[in-house]
Amino acid sequence: MDLRTIMIIGGTSGIGLDLARLLLSEGYRVVSVSRKGSIISESELLTAIQADFTLPGSSPDFFDGSLDGFVYCPGTIRLKPFHRLTDEDFLGDFTINVLGGVRAFRWALPALKRGHLPSVVFISTVAVTRGMPFHSSIAAAKGGLEGLTRSLAAELAPDIRVNAVAPSLTDTPLAERLLATPESRKQRADGHPLKRTGQPGDISAMIRFLLGPDSGWITGQIFHVDGGLSVI
Repeated sequence: MDLRTIMIIGGTSGIGLDLARLLLSEGYRVVSVSRKGSIISESELLTAIQADFTLPGSSPDFFDGSLDGFVYCPGTIRLKPFHRLTDEDFLGDFTINVLGGVRAFRWALPALKRGHLPSVVFISTVAVTRGMPFHSSIAAAKGGLEGLTRSLAAELAPDIRVNAVAPSLTDTPLAERLLATPESRKQRADGHPLKRTGQPGDISAMIRFLLGPDSGWITGQIFHVDGGLSVI
C-alpha cells in the first residue's frame, strides 16, 4: 500500500508542528498548510502550502492529490469577562475556529474522497464540556466545531470518519501568556487532577491514533485529552 498522506492545517506551530514531526518520523507523507507556508523539515515526504482560511474568498493552490487524513489545528485563547467581550471578539473566535475549518475542509474534501479510509480530526477544548469563567467566546466557537464534527461524521459515513480532540491547556506558543512564570505554570498544573499541563505530544499521539486503522470503528466522537479536568 502507498504511504498515507495527511494534511495538517496549522502545521508550523504548537500541536500541528508536533504532529507533523511525529508523522514524518513514522514515514507518513505530510502536507503542511499554514499562513507562514514555511518548510519545517528537509524531508522529501513534506509538502508545504501557504494559505489563510480565515480570509473570505481565499483560494490557495488547488491540491489535486489524494488525502488519507485531514487535521485542523488553528485555535484561539481569548479569555475575558463576558461584559468585556465584543461582537468582534466572538466573530474573531468563530472565524478562526469554525469558519476557517469549514473553508479548509471544503477545499480538502475532494482529495479526501480519493483517499484510502480517510480520517478527519478537529481540535476543540475542554471548556465546551466544563463550564469555565472567562471562556464564553472560545467555548461558543469550539462548541460549534464539535457540532460540525458530529454533523460531518453523520453525513460522510461510512466513507470518511470525523472526530475531534478536546485538550485542556497545552504548553504551546498559543498558551505562552498563561504559562509565563513558574508560579502561573504551577497554578495551572495544580488545577488538573494529573497535576500538570498538557504537552503537544499528549495531543498529537491521540490525533495519530484517530488517523490510523486502529480507530477504524470510531467516528463522531469528542476525545478529552485534558489531564482528567473534564470529568474529575
